[in-house]
Amino acid sequence: MKTTSITALVGVGGFCAAATLIVIQNLYNVMSTVPISVGLTLLIMAVLCCMLAWRVKGQIKENRIGFDRSQLEPTRVATFLIIGKTSAWTGAIFSGIYVGMGVYVIPRMGDLVAAANDAPGVITAAIGGVVLCVAGLWLERACAAPPPTDGESVR
Repeated sequence: MKTTSITALVGVGGFCAAATLIVIQNLYNVMSTVPISVGLTLLIMAVLCCMLAWRVKGQIKENRIGFDRSQLEPTRVATFLIIGKTSAWTGAIFSGIYVGMGVYVIPRMGDLVAAANDAPGVITAAIGGVVLCVAGLWLERACAAPPPTDGESVR
């Protein structure tokens, strides 16, 4: 499995931002308020990814990956890899969506009461999306198998 391309994540985020901006310009008047809980949920997911990355990195550094009860199972590391990959993509999509909303909402905060009410939720969600994307990338990279040492052969 290849590592997630940062360029692809930026591209998806940019596409989502542009698409959201186009939609928001036409449908903002029928939208409900953006709750801060969206951003907080993304930030909590990012913290969980960071905790998993820290744990996996420590286990790999101490050479404690295996099937013994005291070791971290390789299948669990593979699961964490998938969680990291999906978190990076989810963060890119959400950050793109809320950056697109922010481009519309933030300049209108002084004119529209709804925009002023939406701004904290939009800003929190955009930041949460970026943080989740970075945390997911870190988790994915932390789950990579280290290269073999000089004496080991690759099967």
